[in-house]
Amino acid sequence: MTPMTKRIALVGSAALVLAVVGVGYSLFAVNRDGAPSHAEAAVAPATDAGLYVRGTDGYVVQQDGQDRSGTGLECSRFYAAADTAVCVSIEGSLKPTTTVSVRDADLTEEQTFTYSGVPSRARVSPSGRMVAWTVFVTGDNYAGTNFSTRTGMYDREKDFLVDSIEGLQLFIDGQRVHRVDANYWGVTFTDDDNTFYATVSTGGKTYLVQGDYEKWTAHTVRENLECPSLSPDGTRLVFKKRVNDSVDDPWRLYVLDLATMEEEPLAEDRNVDDQAAWLDDETVAYAVGDDVWSVPADGSGKPVRIAENASSPVMVSR
Repeated sequence: MTPMTKRIALVGSAALVLAVVGVGYSLFAVNRDGAPSHAEAAVAPATDAGLYVRGTDGYVVQQDGQDRSGTGLECSRFYAAADTAVCVSIEGSLKPTTTVSVRDADLTEEQTFTYSGVPSRARVSPSGRMVAWTVFVTGDNYAGTNFSTRTGMYDREKDFLVDSIEGLQLFIDGQRVHRVDANYWGVTFTDDDNTFYATVSTGGKTYLVQGDYEKWTAHTVRENLECPSLSPDGTRLVFKKRVNDSVDDPWRLYVLDLATMEEEPLAEDRNVDDQAAWLDDETVAYAVGDDVWSVPADGSGKPVRIAENASSPVMVSR
């Protein structure tokens, strides 16, 4: 497969949250309470620059200040980078089915993959080549112990699908281990399309792993680090850290410096069960409750609500 011309990529400045031009083909109007309402219209031909979120009605919109413009995509999770977007959606309730739709820069569907379970996470590598997603096979959250995940990975360049990355050769503290209870989730890619980070749960512990796509290996880096997300400059990971055993309030957001391996708590004292996204090298965004918030990545400042009635934030640009 030949990569297409680059049209969407991670943004390098949070200023675009307020300054970006709208998509144009608007599918949404904003109600007085801030919630989007879907209107009958054609699908927007491509993603434009700006912040994208999932509205409470399930549709992905571009958020420009208080205004919203639509993409026509109905997703449980959405992410985009370079010339690739991924929309992960769900059908059914008693026996839910997840569909992973890989799309190009014009939001034209290229590939679909279907799994049993509930959508959880989705990511695209900075170049747009690699796509990853996580589905809850059993259970519906990470707070308890009674859950199982299935994380897949797709290489657009080679048109190669890995249904589950549980076959990775896992090394804990440098020792090769074989663990039937290993669950992976929350993949994030570096810009070389080979190295990635993820969470693995095994033996009652969670670890950050550094994966090698070509060697198909995963080496543990640190304990108690979940849902990592790599900064645009590749130097830090924002993640959620379990700070207590509460089922309702277990996690806080931290940033890990990969050079020093020092971690910094962020100025968000609420529980965050999300794979945070970077707006730029200095700011992260995440969902709490029914809204999307941002906070500085250095531990300073305070949370700012940037999108009401929304989740699954991602910053994209031409």
